[in-house]
Amino acid sequence: MRSRSNSGVRLDGYARLVHQTILCHQNPVTGLLPASYDQKDAWVRDNVYSILAVWGLGLAYRKNADRDEDKAKAYELEQSVVKLMRGLLHCMIRQVDKVESFKYSQSTKDSLHAKYNTKTCATVVGDDQWGHLQLDATSVYLLFLAQMTASGLHIIHSLDEVNFIQNLVFYIEAAYKTADFGIWERGDKTNQGISELNASSVGMAKAALEALDELDLFGVKGGPQSVIHVLADEVQHCQSILNSLLPRASTSKEVDASLLSVISFPAFAVEDSRLVELTKQEIITKLQGRYGCCRFLRDGYKTPKEDPNRLYYEPAELKLFENIECEWPLFWTYFILDGVFSGNTEQVQEYREALDAVLIKGKNGVPLLPELYSVPPDRVDEEYQNPHTVDRVPMGKLPHMWGQSLYILGSLMAEGFLAPGEIDPLNRRFSTVPKPDVVVQVSILAETEEIKAILKDKGIDVETIAEVYPIRIQPARILSHIYSSLGCNSKMKLSGRPYRLMGVLGTSKLYDIRKTIFTFTPQFIDQQQFYFALDNKMIVEMLRTDLSYLCSRWRMTGQPTITFPISHTMLDENGTSLNSSILAALLKMQDGYFGGARIQTGKLSEFLTTSCCTHLSFMDPGPEGKLYSEDYDEDYDELESGNWMDNYDSTGNACCGDEVARYLDHLLAHTVPHPKLAPTSQKGGLDRFRAAVQTTCDLVSLVTKANELHVQNVPMYLPTTLFQPSRPLLNLLDSPPSPQDNQVPSVRVEVHLPRDQSGEVDFQSLVLQLKETSSLQEQADILYMLYSLKGPDWDTELYEEGGATVRELLSELYGKVGEIRHWGLIRYTSGILRKKVEALDEACTDLLSHQKHLTVGLPPEPREKTISAPLPYEALTKLIDEASEGDMNISVLTQEIMVYLAMYMRTQPGLFAEMFRLRIGLIIQVMATELAHSLQCSAEEATEGLMNLSPSAMKNLLHHILSGKEFGVERSVRPTDSNVSPAISIHEIGSVGATKTERTGIMQLKSEIKQVEFRRLSISPENQVEFRRLSISPENQTSGGHLSGIDVMSPSFLSPVACTTASNGSFPTVCGQQTSKDSRQGQWQRRRRLDGALNRVPVGFYQKVWKILQKCHGLSVEGFVLPSSTTREMTPGEIKFSVHVESVLNRVPQPEYRQLLVEAILVLTMLADIEIHSIGSIIAVEKIVHIANDLFLQEQKTLGADDVMLAKDPASGICTLLYDSAPSGRFGTMTYLSKAAATYVQEFLPHSLCAMQ
Repeated sequence: MRSRSNSGVRLDGYARLVHQTILCHQNPVTGLLPASYDQKDAWVRDNVYSILAVWGLGLAYRKNADRDEDKAKAYELEQSVVKLMRGLLHCMIRQVDKVESFKYSQSTKDSLHAKYNTKTCATVVGDDQWGHLQLDATSVYLLFLAQMTASGLHIIHSLDEVNFIQNLVFYIEAAYKTADFGIWERGDKTNQGISELNASSVGMAKAALEALDELDLFGVKGGPQSVIHVLADEVQHCQSILNSLLPRASTSKEVDASLLSVISFPAFAVEDSRLVELTKQEIITKLQGRYGCCRFLRDGYKTPKEDPNRLYYEPAELKLFENIECEWPLFWTYFILDGVFSGNTEQVQEYREALDAVLIKGKNGVPLLPELYSVPPDRVDEEYQNPHTVDRVPMGKLPHMWGQSLYILGSLMAEGFLAPGEIDPLNRRFSTVPKPDVVVQVSILAETEEIKAILKDKGIDVETIAEVYPIRIQPARILSHIYSSLGCNSKMKLSGRPYRLMGVLGTSKLYDIRKTIFTFTPQFIDQQQFYFALDNKMIVEMLRTDLSYLCSRWRMTGQPTITFPISHTMLDENGTSLNSSILAALLKMQDGYFGGARIQTGKLSEFLTTSCCTHLSFMDPGPEGKLYSEDYDEDYDELESGNWMDNYDSTGNACCGDEVARYLDHLLAHTVPHPKLAPTSQKGGLDRFRAAVQTTCDLVSLVTKANELHVQNVPMYLPTTLFQPSRPLLNLLDSPPSPQDNQVPSVRVEVHLPRDQSGEVDFQSLVLQLKETSSLQEQADILYMLYSLKGPDWDTELYEEGGATVRELLSELYGKVGEIRHWGLIRYTSGILRKKVEALDEACTDLLSHQKHLTVGLPPEPREKTISAPLPYEALTKLIDEASEGDMNISVLTQEIMVYLAMYMRTQPGLFAEMFRLRIGLIIQVMATELAHSLQCSAEEATEGLMNLSPSAMKNLLHHILSGKEFGVERSVRPTDSNVSPAISIHEIGSVGATKTERTGIMQLKSEIKQVEFRRLSISPENQVEFRRLSISPENQTSGGHLSGIDVMSPSFLSPVACTTASNGSFPTVCGQQTSKDSRQGQWQRRRRLDGALNRVPVGFYQKVWKILQKCHGLSVEGFVLPSSTTREMTPGEIKFSVHVESVLNRVPQPEYRQLLVEAILVLTMLADIEIHSIGSIIAVEKIVHIANDLFLQEQKTLGADDVMLAKDPASGICTLLYDSAPSGRFGTMTYLSKAAATYVQEFLPHSLCAMQ
């Protein structure tokens, strides 16, 4: 008999250790492992980690087998792993209804349970009796299911189980926006059952999604139907949120040792090696002790000060746990594994030696890893005074199977029995390796032969959509509908993937559907969307953003391919040449570089071999050879012929009669408005718009059909795609009631309701006026009144050949103003028609996921409403409407700004540094104020100018305000891309003539005004909508611009914070009244206004506030107190603490006054470094500011300043000249604030500090 090798003997030793500490506890029926002798329930997370040692030992035996019995041991160990993984699968599959519900609700009540009965796989705790939502637990199961399958284990046995795993992918893919209870099952650190967004969950979900993508769950024995599909955009959402969180763990935990599992084995979820090292050092510095690492700061679990009889803690109780947190040897096993994977043998040796010192010898000398080490109750005070000096005692589970398993796995790898590639067959360990440069392939297509000829004249050789056949082109929304079929299983009542917008990563691949190649156009050029798609400059901006995003986030095999169709909406007004913005972008792409991305333009057929192509196997024929149910056939037959395929018609669509074509055409028909009204004999543009109007009956029918396809947000698809003009320039203000509508609408239109003899509103006369007026503004106002008084479905009987409802006429008007770029009316009619941007809820979620709270509406509360958690689309739009107090203009603009903020958050997160709450109402106000200052115009004109900015110009203005760059605003002599809007250009300017101090972080808004008339609105007779003017009757006039209870659009809804509203609705601003030739006058007041509105504070501000709170009883801001007890609940680095401080500061409605209070607090924080135990009771910060203001006034009066120069802001009582003073210098605000602070607290300060200047 052959003698055992040394390696074989050592493996046998590890086998005995595994059996004695882990496998002896495995249930023979279910395969599950109980938590301990005392806790018989099986935790999903603990079970997965506990079986890793068994899996690793099996792999080691498979590789190092000396004899046949070693191979048998390997098989036995591997089957123990399979049994446990299938046991967990059975536990979860019994809750398939929860998986289905959670996909749509993301509710804690619908989450999978995180622990089960070890003997029966049944649940053990009620849905609402424990924090079950732990996405990291489900994710770590899926991650190791993928790794184990790739290593050769067969865990999944049927297509039903494949479908369930696919739905688990949908379950975790929204982890980046789902608050859960985290790896420690407590949620918020206060342990009060509050869920929060956890980096450990987001990171593990990202790893699981990447590991499962394109993985065949049947291994080498599988086929196309057993492959899992993951959408790359969801992975990158997780990546973005994870990067924004780290090194923090959540809003309440500034650091957490669980992040070791995210930055290293097993997730390897972070691609930035510097961020990995930063997070690791944070853990070592703040959490590591003599026996392991604390889980997080002020963790009370099993400490002597924890009351085991209470489920939750009191907030101020957390301070008791500081410096006595239990230390877990578990985390040293992660450091060992991290050292093995990174090749750091010194780290491996260091932590193995440290771990050996804390192991406990069990029966027969078996090394056991305890759960944690705690401070003895009688030595707590000693540990408080001298942290990490008291000898601790082991507590909790012995062994802690999770830690024991990782200890054994680390030992096997450290001793060479396992190579990193064997335990990580999917190569996740290479996540930080630099990726090759990405070249984005762009295929430019012409919608028609005419457009192709126009492009050829410009030197751009392209194909038409028809010429690329057999490759088929479809809009992005169709891909979203296709993916809704993924994972469907009628036996398990699983509906598949919820409908969500398709991101640029998803549309940059080619798709093989039943041996036909499909490519999908980017989401942003889909005409179904909000009015963004009307602005060609905005299209270029979004294309630039997407190209840059692709270069930084593309991780798939092959190069990304963007299909960019050029439609007639991208032509100029005459339709004979390409829009200048589009042309410039195309030429830059042909040169090979655009938006920071390397570009390769060419034909689609040339890109087939170099592109990433995905086979959508779930679209293959089912058992009966059919792709969809018989109901689809019936619906398809009912569809009337129409122009719904105009945008993407091709030879393929015309000639391909296969079932896939019918299915996709069916989807198209359900996502494009279906015309009902026949064209009339009237000449001009009316035919084109009336032909696309739906009746209520059609809408209901379409909604019903769409619901059968599980189409989400159906109303977003309905009355929106009739016109395809260029991107808009905003213009929302009313025109005076003049016979012609050949000038830009002015601030307000006075319209009065006709009355009959009984005094009631004469609607027939109103309809007659609607028919006779040629003013677009009057048409909009009349339709709004009819909409408000009679409802959207009231038949006006305007046309003899058929009725016309108010909704239809509004849609018709919306089409007209979209055609002529009348952006004020575009927003106005968009608001009336409730056209909400479909990506609104995703934009909101993106901002929230980056730890930015949102407020909508104007301050103060309760009008200003806070959004701190993701909301469904309908709830979000309702909240915005409520905060806008019924003003549709504010509502629409709020949605627009929210989308822009999300765009910048996605591409330039650095713009939002030290900002934790974005106050959209104040941002809108500041934008209006900046226009008023730059153009030196009235408040009404500034409002008009803001509402007439194109989406691209609006986004540009927002960027300049966020970035702090200097910019100029001017009226252009030659307005471009607009026939009706006052052309206002926004451009970055240099800092010539500015001092170094002024150039550093100052937004200097220089005004270069060229007084020219607004370009007049020119509408040819054939393009006019046939309505006649309203007759104005003085007796119907009501005060305040209201028409018998109907609030006609008022353009002065934006009242900048520093301004007072005049009685006629205008808002004269301080900025607008400036006549000084000094362009720098007002710059510091504007800077403070901007920083106050954006909640921007200096770096480290919140940590300094935390320190000063430890030396006083609290800070009072305008009567709202920030108590010192806050420091006993929160640590200085918590996002939660920063948000709490912000909430107090945000009680101040004036942004510049708020910023002066911030400066006063900064002065106070200097006291935190003084050797004083306490500086008294509650400090009233506003009193310090007012003392400083009095000192400033006294000194200015002695220098000869008069009362006019020293005018005060009526809202705060602060001198406006103080607002406009630089922080430093003899007359700087810090000088006076320092003196005021010394005066206010001098009785608590040493005498030497009272002479501050």
